[in-house]
Amino acid sequence: MAEAKIFPRVGEFYRGKTIFITGGSGLMGKVLVEKLLRDCHELSHIYILMRPKRGKSPETRLEEMFKLPLFERLRKERPGSETKVTAIPGDIHPEDGGGPNGLGISEGDEMEFLGKTSVVFHCAATLRLEAKLKDAINTNTAGTWRILQLCRRMPNLVAFIHLSTAFCHVDHEVLEEKTYATPIDPEEIMRCVKWMDDAMLDSITPRLLHPHPNTYTFSKRLAETLVENERKYMPVAIVRPSIVTPVWQQPVPGWVDNLNGPVGLMVGAGKGVIRSMHCKGEYHAEVIPVDMAINAMIASAWKVATSKVKDIPVYNLAQAGVKPITWNEVLNIARKHINDYPFEGAVWYPDGNIRSTRLAHNICVIFLHFLPAYFIDFMMLLCRQKRFMVRIQRRIQDGLEVLQYFTTREWKFDNQNYLSLSTSLNTDDQKIFYMDYAPLNEEEYFKTVLLGARQYCMKEDLSTLPSARRHIRRMYWVDKAFSVLFYGLLLWFILSWFNTAKELLDAGGSVVNSSLQNIPIVRAVFQGQEI
Repeated sequence: MAEAKIFPRVGEFYRGKTIFITGGSGLMGKVLVEKLLRDCHELSHIYILMRPKRGKSPETRLEEMFKLPLFERLRKERPGSETKVTAIPGDIHPEDGGGPNGLGISEGDEMEFLGKTSVVFHCAATLRLEAKLKDAINTNTAGTWRILQLCRRMPNLVAFIHLSTAFCHVDHEVLEEKTYATPIDPEEIMRCVKWMDDAMLDSITPRLLHPHPNTYTFSKRLAETLVENERKYMPVAIVRPSIVTPVWQQPVPGWVDNLNGPVGLMVGAGKGVIRSMHCKGEYHAEVIPVDMAINAMIASAWKVATSKVKDIPVYNLAQAGVKPITWNEVLNIARKHINDYPFEGAVWYPDGNIRSTRLAHNICVIFLHFLPAYFIDFMMLLCRQKRFMVRIQRRIQDGLEVLQYFTTREWKFDNQNYLSLSTSLNTDDQKIFYMDYAPLNEEEYFKTVLLGARQYCMKEDLSTLPSARRHIRRMYWVDKAFSVLFYGLLLWFILSWFNTAKELLDAGGSVVNSSLQNIPIVRAVFQGQEI
């Protein structure tokens, strides 16, 4: 009888490994770096591809990153861990062509990490749903191709993990954990964006994108095809998270560093600037906390390297019935907590709602978004202050238009590979690299998300909660007074219109009667004469 093969624990697998990460300065990249250093602390080194930004060198950006609250636990438990991380200057889409490797990486830096690297996590991408086609293709598709070409030259590579998205195949109502053929050759698209000017690309973009709603999902779909094609050169896997939300448990509950997705909606609603959204409330919200997604990425690299499979492993990181929650339920939970933990300086009372029909939503946008915005700007004008609300509302509407594609549709995700990935870990690793939705308490989690957005995105200290609560109570009465005034004026307008219409009808009736009586046959009737 053949003896069963015993795989090493996840932490043991990473012992002595050198890791290369793209997108290490993004939300998921930061959480990935922190988790690796804290729970796979026997790894040898981490190299992060990082570009200069706003006049800061990659080294300076890395130093500032380690000062974030996200790394506070690491600083206490594993002091000096940051010495295991090196920033490699480069970019997946360099403006100057990027030299021989197309990434702007110097020959000296290449020599330092190429021969040592065992695991690659490719997380870098542009997340802008409204990005121009050229930018999305050059970053998400061609950028992936450049990284894959670099990885071909890594002799000790045992796992390449590509971070995709669960929504990159919108034309399939049921998304299985497999790759799908693309109707367009990604390399042909990459060649096109090189020589076509912006005007030409803009003219063909709608036809190229169909059925995709934006360049993000389209470019990520093409990138998946490129990764699949590299299967013959290296061990690869694709990880598709659904909507990524703030940290659930570790290292800092509620931590988040951007306003993408639900966090931006929550902040906008909490500040009183988003009061209506086009959404099918009965549809399910497919979300995954960022720490769970990172645990899955780390475990997927372990799985790819330690078990040889014929097909490319694909993991849909989605609830998919394990812990279902609808958009209506999310709204009710958020509404419950927003008054207890309000944001500072709300411009209006946070009393938004979702509308299932576009017509109802558009009407509400006029009366609940733009009319208050013009009113606030008018008050700012009277106070000789800079006007800003109408401009903000226009930007919000542009963002909502893109997001509402995903809140008015529902997909079903097969997540058996993801679930089996969790159960394939031993008991200890299942606790360290937790991926199970079952223990997650939605009420407590969304409260944590709200407080996290308040502290880490909006930089609002918890000590300001009492004053914020007083402000929200004042805004409540302002909102009620405005509602009474609005509906009072609306009623007055309707009554005035009816009175005016009645007077016109009465006046018109007198004229008609007078005119009719000039007709002999009608006059005879009025006078009781025989016709």
